[in-house]
Amino acid sequence: MRASRLMSVLMLLQARGRMTAQQLADELEISVRTVYRDIESLGAAGVPVYADRGPAGGYQLLGGFRTRLTGLTGDEADTVFLAGVPGPAAELGLGTVLAATELKLLAALPPELRSRAGRIRERFHLDAPGWFRGALSAPHIEAVATAVWEQRVVDVHYQRWDKSEVDRTLEPLGVVLKAGAWYVVSRSAGQLRTYRVSRIRDIAVRDERFDRPDDFELAAYWEAWSERLEASMYRGEAVVRFSPRAMQLIFLLGAVVARAVRDTASEPDGAGWVQATVPTESTEHALHDLLRFGPDAEVLSPPELRERMAAAATGLATLYGG
Repeated sequence: MRASRLMSVLMLLQARGRMTAQQLADELEISVRTVYRDIESLGAAGVPVYADRGPAGGYQLLGGFRTRLTGLTGDEADTVFLAGVPGPAAELGLGTVLAATELKLLAALPPELRSRAGRIRERFHLDAPGWFRGALSAPHIEAVATAVWEQRVVDVHYQRWDKSEVDRTLEPLGVVLKAGAWYVVSRSAGQLRTYRVSRIRDIAVRDERFDRPDDFELAAYWEAWSERLEASMYRGEAVVRFSPRAMQLIFLLGAVVARAVRDTASEPDGAGWVQATVPTESTEHALHDLLRFGPDAEVLSPPELRERMAAAATGLATLYGG
């Protein structure tokens, strides 16, 4: 513990230059007296640290004393600091590890790259969850991540999408953060399956370890699984006419549907309207999705959806005295 703290003092002085004993104490959450002892220990170990007295004084290292990372370009250093996502790292139990890693990296970078890293933090910020909803609570994500890392079998009590609950024994192979929600890809009963971590109601990590499949690639599996999920959600189709205004707002239907509409859109008619095929989950979902376009979308088929749209329009006209 003390060796780690001494390294942190050294890294802080390398990264930030002159710092007072109080600043070091505040940063490391230790007493000023402990800072004095740590500075003495660094000096005794041959680290050239000295103190300037006075209001503008503090501790600093002799010029030129620095461990540099060799072979790291400016773009590579920028990428490292862009990759740090404090929120997800903290959820995985790696928040302090990430902070310590970035501090050590800052201390080791040459001055020109260190200033670039600071500008990256000032100019770029990653907010993973989608709009108008926070990240889903996943209290067991740290236990899941530990099991993934250590290749340990876990027993989970899991709530499925239909609210039913089941017990499963999993061999967790990887975790994925998608739009603020954590997923764990696991082998269960010999098959690869995907589980939303927020639906895990209880988890027990066994001492038993498992062997990872040699041919498993997390990114490739996730891409294929996502494509199958999207295909399974949209089981029907509707033929719809869209006005120019509606086509500007087509993103409201979501990326998958919007892409399908654009790919199947006909040539505009004299008024600029186009005809396109819209993937649908169900008649009810399609009704609510298309009503938001008002008179800028006309359903041509299927007949059931067209009739539901007409009934909704009639109801609105009656309600508002049309």
